[in-house]
Parts: sequence; C-alpha cells; structure tokens
Amino acid sequence: MKRVLIVTDGKAGHENQSKAFCDALGCAYDLARVRYPTRGHKALSYLADRLGLSAGRLFALERSEGYYAAVVCAGSTAFYPGKVEARRRGIPVAALLYPRGYRLSGFDCILAPAFDRPPERPNLVRVPVNLTATSPAFYEAGVAAFRARHTPRGPAVAVIVGGPNAIASLTPEGMRRDLDRIFAASEGRERWVTTSRRTPPEVEAAIDAYPFDYKLLYSRDTFNPIPAFVSLCEALYVTADSTGMLSEAVTRGTAAVEVLMNLRRPDSKFGRFVRDLEAEGAAHVFEGVPGRACRKIDLVPALERARGLLGL
Repeated sequence: MKRVLIVTDGKAGHENQSKAFCDALGCAYDLARVRYPTRGHKALSYLADRLGLSAGRLFALERSEGYYAAVVCAGSTAFYPGKVEARRRGIPVAALLYPRGYRLSGFDCILAPAFDRPPERPNLVRVPVNLTATSPAFYEAGVAAFRARHTPRGPAVAVIVGGPNAIASLTPEGMRRDLDRIFAASEGRERWVTTSRRTPPEVEAAIDAYPFDYKLLYSRDTFNPIPAFVSLCEALYVTADSTGMLSEAVTRGTAAVEVLMNLRRPDSKFGRFVRDLEAEGAAHVFEGVPGRACRKIDLVPALERARGLLGL
C-alpha cells in the first residue's frame, strides 16, 4: 500500500478531508503538523511562492522521514509548506480546497470546490462538495455505535445543527421556527437531532425543550451520530453554515436533504454551494414544505482523475 504524507494545520475540517482523500485512493498516511511562527511569516510565504522560492525557514514542520508517494495539504497554512516539502522529497503534491494567492502551477493536483469558482487548469479538478469519509466500514461502525445508544422504532428524520460564523447566524428564535416547521412536517416519524462544537448554549437550550426521540447536545456528549443519521434517515435537515455537514449528507445514504438557510449573506460561497446543490437535485431549501432532493453526488470520477495526476 502506498503511503502519503499529510501536511496539516491541525484544523479538523482540513485534516479530515485530507484523510478522506487518502482513504478514497487506498493510501496509508502519516500526519506532519505545520505552524508559522507569526502572521508575518505566513504573509511572506505568498511572496516566496510567487518568486519560486522553497523557503523552509518560514515555517516549522514536524519531520516524518521515510518514503512517501505524495504530499497532501489542505488550508492556507498548509499549502506552501506542503509544496516545499514535496519539492524537497521530489514527489507530487495535492492541494485540497482552492489555494488562493499561491501559484496554481506549483501543485500537481488541486481538488477545488466548485463553489469557490476556480479557473480552468489542467491540474485542477472541480468537486461539487467537500471530501468526506468514503469507507463503508466507517459508516457501518457508526451505525453500530448509534444502535448501541438508541433502537429506532420506525422511519426517522434528523436535524444536524452547526453554528454561527462570519456569514451565518444561529439564534434560539430561528431554531425554534425551524423546529416547529420540521415537527409539523414529520408526523409519524422518529425525530433525531445533533448539535456541534459550534452550537451556542442558548440554541442548545432551545433544542433541548423539544421532544426528540434521540437527542445529542455536543456540550454534554461528543459522540458523533452523523454517520448513522446519513445511513438510516429518510430526511436530513442541515443548517447551511457547514459545507462539511452538507457534503456528507449529499454523498451518502438515501435521505432527502433539506437545508435550513441561516445565512446572513446568500451571495457568499455558502450560498453558492447551496444553490449548486439545488441545481443538482441533491438538496432543497426548507421553508416549511419538504422537497424530494434525494440525488447523491458521486465523487469517484473526480478522485480517479486526481489519482492519475498524482501517479497513484
């Protein structure tokens, strides 16, 4: 089995996509954590890259010696160090997400989300969603762990709640409005819910007041029921603030996906992401009446093209 070096900034959203990419290609991997001493050092990395310099002194990278078939990096902190490390080793490098500000030609493969509207390049592969776990065993284990906690008694719908960010809000009032609509639209089914590490306490309190058949509040329990939710539910209601949660919902299982639009800026990349999913028939914006957006997005063609670009 080929082994890949993941240069990681330690952020779960970036690191998990890198792991998912390696798993999908059937590659083992090791992690090498990278840090810039200051913001100034990171700013200089853009200039160094433009000048074609491999300035390894700009960052600190945990060395992992041995042979690797490729380097994978995701996120602005990891892009330049990943490129430098690949040059040092004489192996190809893949960037996950769009490496804005860096020279695109310096990467052998770029998997860029379509919602970032990346330019056409021979080394760039557009993907409609973020990368998530693809192993059936991962989801089977998730379902088994969930069933150890809860025994479904019939068809179920689930609510997956994220949290506020620069372009999305999440308030108790908005959450109660959405939950009232979801409960009205899901008579006769079990209702499940999970929050995330980003969910505000006051929103969790609002959710806690509803009679869900299964309820996980992240502030009390960090178990991850999402693999079971996407595998078992007939409908998933997902807040629009998390491209990762939506990506998992539209690539796995058979559930219809309903988007809870909590965006303050519909013109943002999050809004473009939701509109693209709607156009594909993979998601529906929920305004009280559920749709039938059940189409699942197949990432295999994009991943196979990436495999070819990296020679894996």
